Amino acid sequence: MVQTNDRIMDEEMWGGEKHQPKPSYLRSAVKGFIDVIRPAILVKGPRKQLMSTSYLDGLRGWAAFMVYWQHHQLWPRTLIFADQNFENGFGYMDRYFFGAFPGIRLFFSGGHFAVAIFFVISGYVLSAKPIKLMYAGEHEKLGQNLSSALFRRWIRLHIPVMGTTFVYMTSWHLFGIWTVTPVHERTYRDELWKWYCEMKNFTFVFRTGGESWLTYNFHAWSIPVEFRGSIIVYTALLAFSRCTRNARLWCQVGLMFYFMYIVDGWFGTMFVSGMFLCELDFLATQNNLPNWISNLSKYKVKGSYVLFCCAIYLGGCPSHGSDIQIIRDSPGWYWLSWFHPQANMDPKWLFLWTGAFMMMIAIPNLKWLKGFFETRFCQYLGHISFALYLTHGPVLWLLGDRLYTATGWHREANLIHTPYWVDAFPLSKAGPLGFDMAFWVPQIFLLPFTLWMAEIVTKVFDEPSVKIAQWCYRKTLAPAPKM
Repeated sequence: MVQTNDRIMDEEMWGGEKHQPKPSYLRSAVKGFIDVIRPAILVKGPRKQLMSTSYLDGLRGWAAFMVYWQHHQLWPRTLIFADQNFENGFGYMDRYFFGAFPGIRLFFSGGHFAVAIFFVISGYVLSAKPIKLMYAGEHEKLGQNLSSALFRRWIRLHIPVMGTTFVYMTSWHLFGIWTVTPVHERTYRDELWKWYCEMKNFTFVFRTGGESWLTYNFHAWSIPVEFRGSIIVYTALLAFSRCTRNARLWCQVGLMFYFMYIVDGWFGTMFVSGMFLCELDFLATQNNLPNWISNLSKYKVKGSYVLFCCAIYLGGCPSHGSDIQIIRDSPGWYWLSWFHPQANMDPKWLFLWTGAFMMMIAIPNLKWLKGFFETRFCQYLGHISFALYLTHGPVLWLLGDRLYTATGWHREANLIHTPYWVDAFPLSKAGPLGFDMAFWVPQIFLLPFTLWMAEIVTKVFDEPSVKIAQWCYRKTLAPAPKM
């Protein structure tokens, strides 16, 4: 677009294309660089037109912001065990913190609930086009759609992870930067080899051993889960594509039960439930819902308020550790804990999925809530959500750790490696847990900087990964048969 506009301007200035000067590659490069680093707040333009599912983008963005917020709330307070206080239930072991109160706790430890929402949304979005093709009887196009989606999915998910971790890792050796995590290798060559070994194992989602965490960004643990869930959705869509409406819906219900209660496949339940909701929404537009669901329409708004309140409570499930006894000993969770599936190794996911499922049902029926997720800010967060999820950790470990150290939150390692930051600008830690000035003042710098980095990563890695995946798929296609 830049080159095209430049050519038109040059033709107008010089009177024709034959007098056109050679294009200025330097100028194009400079403009491209400025476009990449220019914050969105400085770009003026009309608001993107909202679609019927735009609220899902806003919800995804807000969930990414909740992940950011939880990790920042916990990181500087490691030495005072804030994770136990925020992530356990209100009143657990006679500890009563405002930040752990039901509902309020989502703003301090809502990252786990946010991940469940991510997975349900993914199941919904991945199913939208295939479900339309099913009901249109376009089975050939359905096959084409699923083959394209499955081919592109791995590329689209992993290029941003590779790019961000490579830059993060390289920065240590290029600029001599120390970070708390992970432990650095002695030379860049050794670091590069370690990064390669971890990355190749990380991207093989069917591995049966080894380290499950990517040490260069352990927040990225959900990416292999996202890919496995995507495979479940694509497989189920193809397997059920020729079923009747009711048979397909019951098969999806059966899969949800199987993944949660028969085997330890909680993430499969989340993805299939998103597919289930997507089909119900499509059937609603066609006035083809099962009768028992249609009969509930008169309770739509009141029922959605009930589901919303239940979702807020369940989304705050005690999540510090995977011991069912922690949930059972938390006030308000004893009876709910008995619904824990025997096969599920981490009980919190049952409650987090139930809350996410209820939330997804409630939002479209509550205008004020849907409108919130359609606001400019939430839509902006939705646009950069993947990049925000991947970059907030490295920014926290590079910059955030130093700023928190300066305001008074420091570890023993900071005394050794960054002593000049320790208490450089000490601030008060008084007040309720989570509301101290030593935490909030660094956020004046950290939040805008993290959002800016997420915008850059979106432009440099996220959006190009979509185009690269599409290009690779087109290059592998066989030519159309000659008639």
